[in-house]
Amino acid sequence: MLEGCCRQQVRWTHSIRSARGAVYRLCLGGLIVGSTVALALGSARAQTQGQNQPQPQIQSPAQLQAQSSSYTQPQPATLSAVAQNTAITQYDHTFSIFHPERGQRGMVASEQRLASQVGIDILAQGGNAIDAAVGVGFALAVVLPNSAGLGGGGFMLIQTAKGTKPVALDFREVAPASASRDMYLDAQDRVLASKSTQSPYAVGVPGSVAGLARALQDYGTLSLEQVIAPAIHLAENGFIVSAVLAEQLSLQRTHLGRWPGTREIFFKHKDPSNTSCALSECSLDALTTYRAGERLIQKDLASTLRLIGQHGAAGFYQGPVAQKIVAELNLDGQILSLKDLQDYRVVQREPVHGTYRGFDIYSMPAPSSGGVHLIQMLNLLERYPLAQYGAGSAQVVHLIAESARLAYSDRAEHLGDPDFVKIPQTGLTSKKYANELAGKIKLDRATPSVMVKPGQPQGFESDQTTHFSVMDAAGNVVSCTYTLNLNFGSGIVARGTGVLMNNEMDDFSIKPGVPNAFGLIGGDANAIAPGKRPLSSMTPVIVSTQQGPMLATGSPGGARIITTVLQQLINIIDFKMNIAEAIAMPRMHHQWLPDFLRLERGYSPDTIALLQKMGHEVRIMPAMGRVQTVQRRGDLFLGASDPRNPDGAALGIGLSP
Repeated sequence: MLEGCCRQQVRWTHSIRSARGAVYRLCLGGLIVGSTVALALGSARAQTQGQNQPQPQIQSPAQLQAQSSSYTQPQPATLSAVAQNTAITQYDHTFSIFHPERGQRGMVASEQRLASQVGIDILAQGGNAIDAAVGVGFALAVVLPNSAGLGGGGFMLIQTAKGTKPVALDFREVAPASASRDMYLDAQDRVLASKSTQSPYAVGVPGSVAGLARALQDYGTLSLEQVIAPAIHLAENGFIVSAVLAEQLSLQRTHLGRWPGTREIFFKHKDPSNTSCALSECSLDALTTYRAGERLIQKDLASTLRLIGQHGAAGFYQGPVAQKIVAELNLDGQILSLKDLQDYRVVQREPVHGTYRGFDIYSMPAPSSGGVHLIQMLNLLERYPLAQYGAGSAQVVHLIAESARLAYSDRAEHLGDPDFVKIPQTGLTSKKYANELAGKIKLDRATPSVMVKPGQPQGFESDQTTHFSVMDAAGNVVSCTYTLNLNFGSGIVARGTGVLMNNEMDDFSIKPGVPNAFGLIGGDANAIAPGKRPLSSMTPVIVSTQQGPMLATGSPGGARIITTVLQQLINIIDFKMNIAEAIAMPRMHHQWLPDFLRLERGYSPDTIALLQKMGHEVRIMPAMGRVQTVQRRGDLFLGASDPRNPDGAALGIGLSP
């Protein structure tokens, strides 16, 4: 009965997982209740036995990496007959509620099972983690069109088996040569609605193809034709539309339906017997988006992928594909040129690095704000005994919110493209700067954001995205986040290419003090300029110990990416959760402005009441992030895909029987 109940569909936007994973919501409620009861009993026991009980100790990196979920039976000689019988029938031998996937020769976690399978197949064929990651990236461009695509951009961390630390590949989109600081303002200096999100002017020069090709060229072992072949097959022969993708297509019907090239791919005639008008010309009322269970075929995209496989990145940035992209975007003016595409370059950068309770944390530097402010917040939180406060407690939520309030304030002032402005990155990630900022945090009271101004780190100088993580047996690790920006990007498909174009220009500061689509405020450091890369929140992470890389993680989610990844790390390091449990916990978010504390469903009324008493304006809102995590523990690989997206999957190679 319970199993049947758990299979019922739950609306995915608020739930941890829909359909087959609805049990996550049920179990998560039990996890929270159980934790609350345990904390209450622990408190009562402490009062009964006195105040001299030993406090829980934070494990060292070596201890955490060696940690095992196995259960050691007591010696039979010490058991009574009843106890022996109980031990024989015992099934509750582990504290874990959720369990990660396991593998012996590698692990892939992504937002789409089909893409994860592509990665595993490449590993099985002898490819390394970089080969698999590039294959996953191209496959996601086919099967996850609302978030990933050849017309987007992103960031990738690569740790090779022989390297001592990761390298950071920046393939973020850049503003075309025609871009100007005030391009989204009218004559009265007012922001032009939708021009930066739903028009050809929203499109930045895409970097995804160049980034994936560069990663393979520098660190892969297989040819581009080999790793791109599965994506070509998925586009050419189609794949079955999931309930999640069908819902996204339906919700974005108007957004997608305004562009002829997009109609030709994601729409069908309502009446199959009446096809008198072409999809690109029919009234939108005569069309319908693809439904769950139907096969979506993308012939034009398959042709584009084939050209890339044959000619490398030049197959995208030059020749017929480039010409069609330019023609599509320039119907309303000279927005993007062939030279913009031909001049695109991937930048290899030094990853930002910090430590947290003995672990080495590596992430992306500017123009991503993710790594900088992740480390800034970890530096602030390291001084507090979070493990003693308890996972999901009001105190922990409050401290994360106050740390985020300070970090996002700094983000608005200091972050931008380091090739155009000086970023005080070393100061922002300095523990000494965190010591100064920590004095602004009150343990029992929220600080109104109007009272929080950007700090001065210079003195310390010395919503729709996707993420995937890959590890192989040789020790190579990839953590990659890339995006079209908003759902389906600009919505524009360049006819004849199958390529959805991004709307990444909205990530610039369109006008100082005016929020973008994610409510983020920007300043002069992130102002628009030709050839400049817009600020991002993408936060791919690799965590290492003295033994080498042990974890790769990241998430989509726009402005919420940084706090989502932060909570994943805290849940693993401070609260000793396995990676599946860490992902399933309810999340919170604060970003300075607008000044409210966003919570997922799952926090108790008592916790919410305590937060409100501290001065937080609490809002319960839809689920945030879709974390993809892989972990190495000795010879064992673990993987977990966020239950907030039922299409995602972590798959291992060489699974234990």
